[in-house]
Amino acid sequence: MQEPIKLETLNDLDLSKDFNIGLACTRPAIPGFDMNSTALIVDHGDESNELHQAYSYQQLDKASNQCAALLSELGLIKGDRVMLWLPNVIEFPIAFYGTVKLGGIAVPSSILLSGDEIDYLAKDSGAKVLITTAALAEKLHLDTLEESELAHVLIIDELAETASTSSKIKFQSFANLLASSSDDEIAVNTCYNDPAYLVYTSGTTGYPKGVLHAHRALLGRLPAAYHWFDYQSDKTDRILHSGKFNWTYVLGTAMMDPMLLGKTVVVYNGDATAETWPKLIAKHQCTIFIGVPTIYRQIIQKTEFSAKDVPTLRHCMCAGEHLSDEMLGLWQDRFNQDIYEAIGMSECSYYLSHHPARPIRPGSAGCPQTGHKIHLLDENLEPVKDGEEGMLCIDEQDLGLFIEYWQLPDTTQATRKGGYFLTGDYAKRDEEGYVWFLGRRDDIINSFGFRISPHEIERVLKTHPDVADCVALEEEIGPDKNLVVASVIRHESSTLDETSLLAFANEHLAQYKVPKKIYFTQLFPRTANGKVLRKQMKADLKN
Repeated sequence: MQEPIKLETLNDLDLSKDFNIGLACTRPAIPGFDMNSTALIVDHGDESNELHQAYSYQQLDKASNQCAALLSELGLIKGDRVMLWLPNVIEFPIAFYGTVKLGGIAVPSSILLSGDEIDYLAKDSGAKVLITTAALAEKLHLDTLEESELAHVLIIDELAETASTSSKIKFQSFANLLASSSDDEIAVNTCYNDPAYLVYTSGTTGYPKGVLHAHRALLGRLPAAYHWFDYQSDKTDRILHSGKFNWTYVLGTAMMDPMLLGKTVVVYNGDATAETWPKLIAKHQCTIFIGVPTIYRQIIQKTEFSAKDVPTLRHCMCAGEHLSDEMLGLWQDRFNQDIYEAIGMSECSYYLSHHPARPIRPGSAGCPQTGHKIHLLDENLEPVKDGEEGMLCIDEQDLGLFIEYWQLPDTTQATRKGGYFLTGDYAKRDEEGYVWFLGRRDDIINSFGFRISPHEIERVLKTHPDVADCVALEEEIGPDKNLVVASVIRHESSTLDETSLLAFANEHLAQYKVPKKIYFTQLFPRTANGKVLRKQMKADLKN
């Protein structure tokens, strides 16, 4: 068991010392901690024969040790990448913690990704192992993956006899390998600054870019435990999250963060409706609920549930998109609860948030969490005054800050200047210290909690033989509601219609990236240098 880490001692850490996320989260460094306590509950819904799975910390520690051993037996060493293309299942934390215990780098990947997209991530990350389901494995393009470093595909469920037609990539049963592997701890020393996991986020080149995090990122997230969560030290909290493990938001708040402190987390794996979440809160007696504002909106608009139906619930949190003042008020009226909002990014998780210790200021992003060094700076990297617009910048020594953009040294360097990480997000601070988020000065689309690069969508749509040019945009359809849309110029004489192009997009893009509308046009507004005027196009859509 590793030494306990407290918020007040974060600045005094010797970063050259040994530390491992896998050990810290499967063996919480809490005096007298009971390893038989429940670490994780995965609820599979009423239609499943196995309504839910529960794993204790003891079981999770043992299984992740076995995972580390099986990866070692496959020839993996410290620094090797393992892709996790999995839904919300027990195997995800087992594989994640097992990979980092070995000193490897876990690469969580969304189950919404298409085969084309997962092929790209496999090649770019240089992953040697992919852990996934039989259904998802069917999407793989084995002919193109032959050119990657991928050597093993481990299937967590039914393994078809004809699973692989590849001469290079070997398909095996994850369960069988796990059962035959030792649960002894593998002694691979990792320190705070060693890489632990690689997450992909929207890029500006048409391809996702990898964000590499160190083991210290877990401790960089610790301020959220005190300034966003509201854990009860004398009680066993149960945290329900509505998202998927692969999302950085969930990977932290529904797995690593609570488990570091010995809490119980609950996730759902199944078809969900607005009623799913209140029912799960009641069923598992959850005390904390975390979701995106869209989930809160659906519960209010599509159900009759109220505070009396969820008597154990005492703390609600959200991130991923802006929470409207109206929705906060409706939730307060119905559930007698506030919703505590936070803002963060893949490169540094959550660093601004509301918390019960201070009144909520509707519309603001809350305050910088104690433990993070957050600055609002002008173009000369000088502090701005209260009420003035500045860029949110994070001290380069922040424990939660990522190591680098994967294999993109120039991109990494461009975001670091004068000892700061430049987030690209702009905001104002009032005289009470609350930060009012203004947004990004780039073209990233924010739709229902997903941040999407328009260039990724455009790159795919432009491969259609009838598309001459296209621009992906967000279209506002209501307060804090944005749809992904695309404006398209067809080749001359083309009869391409919206239905055909959307079908093409559905085949080649993750579902959340697929435009909901296609607008056909003959030209785009451009600057004298030929640059598309995206702001004007968005204004035209609004009008």
